[in-house]
Amino acid sequence: MKRPAGQPTGVEPTASGPAAVEPAEWVPLPDVAERLDLTISRVRQYVRDGTLLAVRRDGVLRVPGELIANPTVLKHLPGVLTVLRDNGYNEDESLRWLYASDDSLQGGCPARALGGPEAVEVRRRAQALGY
Repeated sequence: MKRPAGQPTGVEPTASGPAAVEPAEWVPLPDVAERLDLTISRVRQYVRDGTLLAVRRDGVLRVPGELIANPTVLKHLPGVLTVLRDNGYNEDESLRWLYASDDSLQGGCPARALGGPEAVEVRRRAQALGY
């Protein structure tokens, strides 16, 4: 079930809602390619395919560092991004959801929890957004 247009995502900072956690770093695509030992073309393809989330910061496409921190994150990230897209989230909304403060998750937000044993829980929570 898709989220109706205009419905809040539940991650915007409000007096009663969760605040956003900032990514530890923003990594430009050439540096992502170097870290992952891929060509820049392959990294751009991952972004186009929705396998990797990149947003413009200061006019440059960048990836939050936690999303490329280790192979475990990369293993679970495409599935979570697909579920978010299927629920009507765009890149910016997906980024806000991934970095919404959540003390019940290791690391304090879904993006940081993807690198550990709670990755399956993050995906389950993303799937629950549609219901």
